[in-house]
Amino acid sequence: MTSLPEKMNVVAITAPGGPDVLGVEQRHVPVPLGEEILIRVEAAGVNRPDVLQRMGAYPPPKGASDLPGLEVSGTVVDRGVNARTFEIGEKVCALVAGGGYAEYCKVHEGHVLPVPSGLSMVEAAALPETFFTVWSNVFDRVGLKAGERFLVHGGTSGIGTTAIQLAKAFGAEVFTTVGSEDKLEAVKALGADHAVNYNKTDFVEHFLEVTGKEGIHVILDMVGGDYVEKNWKVAAVEGRICQIATLNGTAEEVNFSRLMMKRLTHTGSTLRPRDDAFKSAIARSLKEKVWPLIEAGRIKPVMDSTFPLEQAAEAHRRMESSGHIGKIVLTVGSPSSAGFQSHL
Repeated sequence: MTSLPEKMNVVAITAPGGPDVLGVEQRHVPVPLGEEILIRVEAAGVNRPDVLQRMGAYPPPKGASDLPGLEVSGTVVDRGVNARTFEIGEKVCALVAGGGYAEYCKVHEGHVLPVPSGLSMVEAAALPETFFTVWSNVFDRVGLKAGERFLVHGGTSGIGTTAIQLAKAFGAEVFTTVGSEDKLEAVKALGADHAVNYNKTDFVEHFLEVTGKEGIHVILDMVGGDYVEKNWKVAAVEGRICQIATLNGTAEEVNFSRLMMKRLTHTGSTLRPRDDAFKSAIARSLKEKVWPLIEAGRIKPVMDSTFPLEQAAEAHRRMESSGHIGKIVLTVGSPSSAGFQSHL
């Protein structure tokens, strides 16, 4: 095995604040222990939790790296004494609790998946965080079934583009909301059956009309705020709502009688602090049920843009502009791959 360097380049959060607080530093290369493997990172996904962590609003769980970055792709270069699933030299992608913005990253082997055939390493880095999140919440937690109506807000986000494709692949009728006319075309191209520009159309009224006043069976929401009440209005009787973020803040006031009269279930979760066994179970389900669909070309990560690791601040500005369609990814050691690219 090729000897590993002692130090690596990383992007760290130097203080809570805007994108400019992201700075390149040198850190020791992590040493994998037990069931951990060490990945030489080729690409790392950029996600909204990274932005929140940078702002000081989403600290890493105990024991996790303080570096941002929740998903990576790369090559296995070392492993702990009890790690047996992946061989040295194997190409993988992984969900990590932190540390993705670096040249090397260690992770429990149960959170690692092989790179699906036909995907680039940049595309593979765009898979774990959104696919783990959508699968565990939409299919495991609230049990979306074929034939049901499914609504995801923010259809062109990483979560949104993943949720649209997965829900459609498993037989749901897909509804979504977006913020511009060009994003309407993008989500329709992904398979959304019904989409509205929330800046022009009241999605509650429109979707109730489309469904003959019956409403939506399953809703995945990242918005929070006044969307809590709106989701309860548009939900079907015995509908299920899953909250995975509150980008618009918490709800100031909601009408609980609507929750009771419709017999709604409103649940929520965060994935990052969950234990190794929980994340490993999601990985096994994805490998069995979703990875074959990716390899068959039925589902593909939607890519917005790539930036070299050293330009992580620019990647965060791109995300905070809300102009992106799909995933933003950092490339490690490949400056020539920077810049905008669309796979729609």
